[in-house]
Amino acid sequence: MQSFDLTPPDTTQRAALIAGLSEEERHVLLQHGTEAPFCGAFLDNKLEGVYTCRLCGLPLFASSAKFDSGTGWPSFFKPIDPAHVRTIRDTSYGMIRTEITCARCDSHLGHVFPDGPPPTYERHCLNSVSLAFTEAGAPLPNPLGRGGAEAGLAEAA
Repeated sequence: MQSFDLTPPDTTQRAALIAGLSEEERHVLLQHGTEAPFCGAFLDNKLEGVYTCRLCGLPLFASSAKFDSGTGWPSFFKPIDPAHVRTIRDTSYGMIRTEITCARCDSHLGHVFPDGPPPTYERHCLNSVSLAFTEAGAPLPNPLGRGGAEAGLAEAA
């Protein structure tokens, strides 16, 4: 696994990234919202590539780890690198769940559940608006201008 800079965006960078978000993206990424099921842009995406954080561009999940969970949200059995996703105990709405956020910018991605397929038996259930997609062979987004390893991961996905 290539190494990525997980340093959070500074205040100026974060403000610039947030300025480019739609109202729905702000609601989900910044306020821990959830998009409606069965309507996300990446639910039925079958292309090969890499799913990245919509806000900061950090690579999160490879298309090879995507599966149809039947839940209405894009689901993955493992992240590209466990260090790219943080987990947080979520007790909202009278439930106990595990929220997942981007390890670099802390944007809300979705939740992880212990009912996925082998080999991990995890279901990372994500909001499409929390993600961007880069087809295999294309350069990854680099909104923070950090360069380095980020330029080549789409080739390896």
